[in-house]
Amino acid sequence: MKSDPAGLPSHIAIVMDGNGRWAEQRKRPRTFGHQAGQKALRRVVEHCGEIGVPELTVFAFSSENWRRPRREVQRLMELFMRALDKETRELDDNDVRLRFIGDLERFSPELRERVRAATALTAANHRLKLNVAVNYGGRWDIATAARNLAADVAAGRLPPDAIDEALFGTRVALADSPDPDLFIRTGGEMRISNFLLWQSAYTEFFFTPVLWPDFDGATLDEAIAAYRSRERRFGRTGAQARQGAA
Repeated sequence: MKSDPAGLPSHIAIVMDGNGRWAEQRKRPRTFGHQAGQKALRRVVEHCGEIGVPELTVFAFSSENWRRPRREVQRLMELFMRALDKETRELDDNDVRLRFIGDLERFSPELRERVRAATALTAANHRLKLNVAVNYGGRWDIATAARNLAADVAAGRLPPDAIDEALFGTRVALADSPDPDLFIRTGGEMRISNFLLWQSAYTEFFFTPVLWPDFDGATLDEAIAAYRSRERRFGRTGAQARQGAA
């Protein structure tokens, strides 16, 4: 389906869940599912570009994923490096801006350099913003913002009573982006798993049993249709919300 730009979410966030289970169903190694998941991400990025979604944020590797078996984590890092090498040029050719959120210090110097290079190469692009969350956690994000604000107060650069929700929001990841309108989680789980906690206060949620490697443009359209069917009130009454939309 072709989406009406007037009803599109301005920002979609996705927890890409189910790669391992998808591979296990096929009696293949979990890393086979991660490779298939990369192809699914490519399809979704392309579809967002086609229908006019301006921003997409995906949860690629959480701060809790380090707890997985060492071999799987090592393979994930290898796939991440390969994807940066393979996909960045194509993203740039298609006017996609790529950036990364999360604590990158735990990654190898080589991987951090490739992240920096990919970010710099695509920095001037405008068709779609693609934010990739790696070694990211929502609680880490909030704690980091609080620590930075506390440092400003301690240094005398900021009075404590100046800190409010608006100022706090300028210190979290994606501070220069609108909060996600639509949050999608694949794989059948109904939790947000420490993803974009601050940014999702008024986000609409869509949970699907579809495993991430099987997710495609049609499934994304289904999620967008569900989003469009909802009345977003932001604390107002339904009548107020409908009047404001008129």
